[in-house]
Amino acid sequence: MPKYFVPTARPASVRAARRAGHGYGETAQPDWRPINWPRHLHQVEIDGRPINYADIGSGQREPIVFVHGLGGQWQNWLENVPRAAQERRVIAVDLPGFGLSPMPRDEITISGYGRQVDALCERLGLGRVDIVGNSMGGYIAAEVAIQFPQRVDQLLLVSAAGITSADLAHAPILTVGRIATAVATWGAARHREMASRPKSRHMALALVARHPSLLRADLAYEGFFKGTGKPGFDAALRASLRYDFRDRLPDISQPTLIVWGEKDSIIPVKDANEFERLIPDSRKVVMKDTGHIAMAERPGAFNDLMMEFFAETGPAADKQPVEGRSQVA
Repeated sequence: MPKYFVPTARPASVRAARRAGHGYGETAQPDWRPINWPRHLHQVEIDGRPINYADIGSGQREPIVFVHGLGGQWQNWLENVPRAAQERRVIAVDLPGFGLSPMPRDEITISGYGRQVDALCERLGLGRVDIVGNSMGGYIAAEVAIQFPQRVDQLLLVSAAGITSADLAHAPILTVGRIATAVATWGAARHREMASRPKSRHMALALVARHPSLLRADLAYEGFFKGTGKPGFDAALRASLRYDFRDRLPDISQPTLIVWGEKDSIIPVKDANEFERLIPDSRKVVMKDTGHIAMAERPGAFNDLMMEFFAETGPAADKQPVEGRSQVA
């Protein structure tokens, strides 16, 4: 077996969506659609380049910062930001090279992204924050917790990169990444049409979501199709493959929740076990029949997990170690 082969769940068929069960693809409450999002979008200069972000909500507790994954944008969190904003100030960032944030002046690295997220928090005067990251965004969120422990109060990792990716041979996965970028760029003008059709939506998102045909067309388009083909993709993919922080994960002292899709086709669910083993004060939740973007596939259940975790482990709570409290949702 080639050393770069990593067993993962195989994408589901369109017919398998019939067995998805309650809650899959259902819009969370409050609904993101009535919100006037442009009034919540801002840019701030970090390291001489603008960074785009959404800023919404308020509350007495620490803000929540959402960090998207490779090929993503702040809209990856459309189903989650309104719920969090009911109780907290929420910042959802476009990483440099993605969304509406231009490429950074310096080379893209995971540690550099971590510094930029911290710098954004500092510039906005956020103080300590709870941070949520998906895929590469989980990689970056954990890096922020390692580099800047005084910044992060609690950590939520959603199908985070950083375990299996550190073992992959570079050449094969880079080839796959370049193909994905080319396909995304070629289809950019047709994204709205692709998102509107269940079968084409399934074909385009089958590696990311377990049952893409059940995702609402506007969420697929606004949340995921619009984020493809951005200039930071190739450099960020390289950065993810070149960086290994596994020996530093035990330095994470913050309470950490690890959420994974049972049928993740991109990062194997066994990585959740390794994150839980290496991060001392952590626990994992595996969501059944769910893929790589649990926060968008089962947003209602995900939001409940997120807000309950932040409530039980926040500054006002009795912070007991949560190691070993794994569960399946």
